[in-house]
Amino acid sequence: MAQPPTPDRRHLVLVVEDEPAIADLVVLHLQHAGFATHVERDGAAAVEAVARHTPAVVILDIGLPGQDGIEVCRALRSAGDWTPVLFLTARDDHVDRVVGLELGADDYITKPFSPRELVARVQAVLRRSRPLHPDAELLRSGAVECDLAGRRVLVDGAEVPFTATEFDLLTHLITTPGRVFTRPQLLQAAWGEDALLTLAGERTVDVHVAQVRAKLALTR
Repeated sequence: MAQPPTPDRRHLVLVVEDEPAIADLVVLHLQHAGFATHVERDGAAAVEAVARHTPAVVILDIGLPGQDGIEVCRALRSAGDWTPVLFLTARDDHVDRVVGLELGADDYITKPFSPRELVARVQAVLRRSRPLHPDAELLRSGAVECDLAGRRVLVDGAEVPFTATEFDLLTHLITTPGRVFTRPQLLQAAWGEDALLTLAGERTVDVHVAQVRAKLALTR
């Protein structure tokens, strides 16, 4: 029987889920895929765990007791922590999804879910979080500069925080000036080949594009 890959501590996934059966299922499949994992059951503990363990990505249930997932994500972003966040939620609610994305979440998946799809989403978020080219220089467009190695965005010389997904959208648009893209094309460009099958609707693109526009206008 094939053995799962050895976990890489640099790829620690923080799983924030108050239902033990679901948390155990998520952990089982993540560890089999080679990830190290840490589990928390409530929002307050999750915020502390992000600071203490510096995970590569957070899988965050929205329906947590006390401080829910939306509040946890808001607390992280308000503190300047842009660790990639993937919402895991039983709420098939359009408003929850949009609010989560507007707060800076990178992705979301709705229960019931396919464990294989969840692992694929985590891997996709991590790919988007890595440097595109370790030795690359800045990518420039007017007052906007993108540090491809550090995945940093500067507008008029001031750094503006971008999620991994927002960064990929921005660099894709900068490197293809003058082109008009459909939503499916942007989904594939920023989320990958399987985006059209796994992401729940093109509204995701609208929210992320709106976020990119808003952030680019912060220093204007």
